[in-house]
Amino acid sequence: MLSREPWLLSCNPNKRVLPKFEFLLSKGASTSDIVSIVTKTPRFLSPSLENHIIPTYELVHSFLLSDEETVACIIRNTLSFCSSRMSHNIKLLIGCGVSESNIAILLRKWPSILCSIDLLKEVEEVKRLGFNPSKTTFSIALLAKHTVCKSKWDEKIGVFKKWGWDDETILEAFRRQPNCMLVSCDKINVVMNFWVKELGWDVLALVRGPDIFGFSLEKKIIPRAYVLKYLLGKGLMKKDASLITPFRISEILFLQKFVECFEEEETSQLLNIYWEKLNVQDNREKVPFSKLQMINL
Repeated sequence: MLSREPWLLSCNPNKRVLPKFEFLLSKGASTSDIVSIVTKTPRFLSPSLENHIIPTYELVHSFLLSDEETVACIIRNTLSFCSSRMSHNIKLLIGCGVSESNIAILLRKWPSILCSIDLLKEVEEVKRLGFNPSKTTFSIALLAKHTVCKSKWDEKIGVFKKWGWDDETILEAFRRQPNCMLVSCDKINVVMNFWVKELGWDVLALVRGPDIFGFSLEKKIIPRAYVLKYLLGKGLMKKDASLITPFRISEILFLQKFVECFEEEETSQLLNIYWEKLNVQDNREKVPFSKLQMINL
């Protein structure tokens, strides 16, 4: 701490340090929390308690609505909390019409964004892309534009185009689920290859559910896809039915709607397909299907 903040050697600790510890303790922080905060980011001890720490704390608290979450926000990103930019950028977002819920999401998950020197530019760019500042997707789109550099962004655009999406299609997918620009190029390629070449399904169907790119290939996409492929091949599922919805629902609901609802023989076959694609070991105890709904595979 002293090597990073040598001014601590010459300060009066009872005036500069202790009151900040006492303030954190009064808000529910534990002694171990305080040790973690000041050892990882000793700069926290530098700003004025009255002029910076307390006003910033109260501003963050007004969005997170609890001392527990506000202290957790400080612990996750103490450096952001130390910066005067955080308060400035929060007020900037309010002025741009960004909803309180979106600001709360940023504080909970990605507080470092709130220290960006280009936040106004990023907000305006996300707005131009058609995102509503009152919707949750706005905060995710802002994260994508903030964290993905231009070269990597262009590379991902190129991957989508390689699989047949044009600029308009990519923008539509991004507007539906901006998380699709947060996954790696490799993940995009793997999902596209499986969807198009392995399954033979329309690549444009993914535009309506680009959140699929963020799902686990082994634990969700592959096992559910092969169940659907079997159903389509047997005529047990309409060809014009949504191929996206089955991937979005919970595990239990998927089993109820696409496995359990058929005759015993078909259900047994579907269950074998599902278990096989989940790489369930052959010597695993065979669980009665009526009990399977209680198991998170």
